[in-house]
Amino acid sequence: MIIRILGEGQYEIPESERGTLEGLDAALVSAVEGGDDAAFATALGAIIDEVRHAGQTLADDAFAPSDLVVPFADATLAETKSLLADSGDAVGPDDR
Repeated sequence: MIIRILGEGQYEIPESERGTLEGLDAALVSAVEGGDDAAFATALGAIIDEVRHAGQTLADDAFAPSDLVVPFADATLAETKSLLADSGDAVGPDDR
C-alpha cells in the first residue's frame, strides 16, 4: 500500500496496517465533512504519525500511484477544503 503525504513524499505501508489506516482516514474525512477544526487537526496528526511510524519512505525518484493521499502535515481544515474543491476530489484514495 502506497500513501503520499503532500509536501513530504510517499511511504510504502505493510498491508497489515490497512485497517488501521482506513479507520484513521474515515476520521479525517468525517472531520472535513463536519467542518470540525479540532477533530481535523487530531485526525490529520494521527494518520500522519501512523504513516511515518509504519511506513518505509520511498526514494524521491521512485514514483508509484498512491492508494491514499493525505494533506500536508500543517494543513488547516480550510486549506484542505480548498484543495479538495480545486481538485474536485475528496480526502481518500487517489484514483489518478
